[in-house]
Amino acid sequence: MAKLTFGVGVGLAVALLAGWIWGTADRSRIARAVQTSELRSELLGARAAVLDARVAIYSVNFGEASKHLEGARGLLGRADERLKRLGRDDELKHVQTAMAGIDDAQRMAGKLDQNANSRAGETAKMIADVLDAEAKR
Repeated sequence: MAKLTFGVGVGLAVALLAGWIWGTADRSRIARAVQTSELRSELLGARAAVLDARVAIYSVNFGEASKHLEGARGLLGRADERLKRLGRDDELKHVQTAMAGIDDAQRMAGKLDQNANSRAGETAKMIADVLDAEAKR
């Protein structure tokens, strides 16, 4: 009787361990997919904000352009942190370069310089490149 109880206990423990390992593997894959989805959302939002800033600069509304660029900076900052956690160094460098471009464009917009439009365009292109790299993963 003791052998039977011991066998059932060991079998139950093995089944629980196997279920836990199987569940953990699925959870990490799902968590990675969620992280990637949120990263893509942040990059798309940042790109949209930069493009909105370009429209505002074109309309000679530098104050509105600065607000859009500030929003893009916040979204790229979150994307930067997420890329660090995911260990994607290539995309991280591009995002950091894009953040520097936003700083330049915002500084130019503060000086009422129309060249901020071209700098924002270059930044939007950098963000689009990161989005393309993410889509290919």
